[in-house]
Amino acid sequence: MTGLVILADWLVSQEHYLRARQKAPISSVEEHWEAASAACLPLLEEAGLVPVDLGRTAFVQAHGIPQPNALQRSVLDELPAAVRGPGILLVTAATGDGKTETALESERILAESCGTRGFAFLLPTMATSDQMYERVNAFVRRQCTAPPSVTLTHSMAWLNPAYSEDLLQTGPAVLTGEIADQNGSGSGSAVASRWLRGGKRPLLAQFAVGTIDQALMAVLPVKHNALRMLALSGKTFIVDEAHAYDPYMQVLLGRLLHWLGAYRCPVVLLSATLPVSVSDRLIKEYLRGAGATKRELRDASFRSPYPGWLFVDAATRTATCMSGAARTQQTADRRTRLALRREAVRHVLPASDRTADRLPDQARLQRIEDLLQPLMTDQGGCALVVCTTVADAQQTYSRLRTRLCSRLGPGELELLHARLPGDDRAARTTRITSDLGRTGNRPVRRIVVATQVVEQSLDLDADLVISDLAPLALLLQRAGRCWRHEGWWARHGRPGGRDRPAWAQEAGPQLVVLDPLDENGAVPPHWGEVYDTYLLQATARVIVERDGTRLNIPEEVQDLVEQVHGDGRTREGQPLYRWDEPELAPARLAYEGGKAAMETAGRCVAIPRVKDIAGLEALHRFEAKDEEWDAATRLGADSVRVLCCYVQPDGCTTLDVSGARPLPLPGQGRLPTSAEVRAVMERTIPVQAAWMAFRTPDQAPPQEWAQHTMLSDLVLLRHEIGQAGPAGVQVGNRTYHLDTELGLVRT
Repeated sequence: MTGLVILADWLVSQEHYLRARQKAPISSVEEHWEAASAACLPLLEEAGLVPVDLGRTAFVQAHGIPQPNALQRSVLDELPAAVRGPGILLVTAATGDGKTETALESERILAESCGTRGFAFLLPTMATSDQMYERVNAFVRRQCTAPPSVTLTHSMAWLNPAYSEDLLQTGPAVLTGEIADQNGSGSGSAVASRWLRGGKRPLLAQFAVGTIDQALMAVLPVKHNALRMLALSGKTFIVDEAHAYDPYMQVLLGRLLHWLGAYRCPVVLLSATLPVSVSDRLIKEYLRGAGATKRELRDASFRSPYPGWLFVDAATRTATCMSGAARTQQTADRRTRLALRREAVRHVLPASDRTADRLPDQARLQRIEDLLQPLMTDQGGCALVVCTTVADAQQTYSRLRTRLCSRLGPGELELLHARLPGDDRAARTTRITSDLGRTGNRPVRRIVVATQVVEQSLDLDADLVISDLAPLALLLQRAGRCWRHEGWWARHGRPGGRDRPAWAQEAGPQLVVLDPLDENGAVPPHWGEVYDTYLLQATARVIVERDGTRLNIPEEVQDLVEQVHGDGRTREGQPLYRWDEPELAPARLAYEGGKAAMETAGRCVAIPRVKDIAGLEALHRFEAKDEEWDAATRLGADSVRVLCCYVQPDGCTTLDVSGARPLPLPGQGRLPTSAEVRAVMERTIPVQAAWMAFRTPDQAPPQEWAQHTMLSDLVLLRHEIGQAGPAGVQVGNRTYHLDTELGLVRT
């Protein structure tokens, strides 16, 4: 009810509605009621809040693929018999097994039984959300009988390149003083109304795609959390990459599932590498919200087959699994024997982190170069090199560019990471996914050097994957980019009609892991806290044991994940020996302590469970103006956006080196236009907030941007243009320089 009141207030607080009412004075309560009632439906339609029915076409037409695989067929044939009302569905399968289509078909079945209309499809990052938005938008367009509302919801959604310029204008002004209209839109026939693109409103759309943070705000004690909960109620809630969240976020996700269980909202969880202990805890949180007691769930265990699905009914707690026959078929269709190779290397420290008495060791870079030699022949090939840090990726790219330049053609070496200007990163991502995806003109040769940005939701197929050591679940995600579409191409033909190069056919799918841990298990110092030491050490043990063997995918995936990420027990409940290894004990103790601390932080900040609510005040505890930042959805994720601009010799500041794009500075008394804001924000780069802690007043944004909610918080790195080109910018004891190929370089 609280959320509904907020929504009604915002709808009738639109300027054009208020002015129309002022022109037609009301003399009685009866007249007011009649006028308000007559205005209600038009306001809802204008805002895009009237739901539409999808045509619900057949699987082939809805998804644009020839036929469902065994996992998808099982959901179509077997799930309807299990669904008698709300419940939670867990889908576990290796990367590339079509979990997205499985989720969308599951949503149709759940909606028919539960009466939901629409869904929210949430993912871990903005990049993965942008990619999924395109797929979901196309899915909805193929079935819509009328233009539905499809929104992309994250902090930078309106910069998505799919949005056309004519849709950037802000919708009708809302005069409550509570929100600032930021821009965002959809494309094609499934365009969200401008009203839905305003602040805090995209989740209200019938179909919403975005980051999980937007939904988690519903269970943080902040203003308008009730509006977010209202937006999720009556929908199917879909969470992709459910394994990708740290213990703090898992607690918040569990609390959200608890409330959705109370609202009888169906839920779908998707994952390729989710430990059983985590999935079991999330399912029980949902069931507790739906009314189950802690005692009733104490001895219950909900384990999904892998690959497969598990549906648990909210009312009866009855669990239904994918049939054994369907699972056997899915396993056979997707079976891959992945060659695992370990390369022990000494890691090179980035130049900025070296000390005078520590000479650089080129072993890692040389080994990567050696591993890529088969691609340098006339046969070519496609390889993915995944690095731990941006500095590692930049250094690796620079080495390969220097050493292989004579044998690489234009565009055959690509770099992708998070410290690129937004428009450049989007262009590179599109180019890479188009060339290395399922369809399109696959290049003869392509080497992509990247960070973790490629391990989730990007549809890439490489002949060879080389990766720095990472937690085992992430290595398996990266391995999912190796020969990802082999089965598809074998059935439907290969891009350009070309087979994989002979060297790749002979070796088969390969994952090469570069292991930098020394004899004491020490992690390269410059990696910092990117990954937990215990997870790296435990993963390294598995890699050493399996070095030179082939992993059976998907059969061995779950057991491998449990060895490193599980609760220390096998599927049969027996202890895993690895947890008792004395060499891992110190790191494991620190890991468990850190995990417990993060879970405690999550429980402290989340709103109470449904039955623990005594009054509305328990849902809202923060009083600060910017309270949403007081209760973060991610721990340790504080960041700022920097804008690299250029001071030309004549003193003019521009967005580009050549000086063709002046920094947009509106006249006095005028806010920047939507197009001007977009021109600036698409060139920004997110960096750790601590990096900019010692910024100077010269790095503050122009005074003309002070009143804009997005531009006022930017840090400007003004590169002076000299005879030798742009000079670096000093912040604290570090220098920053935007390189056209490498992105933002920090030395």
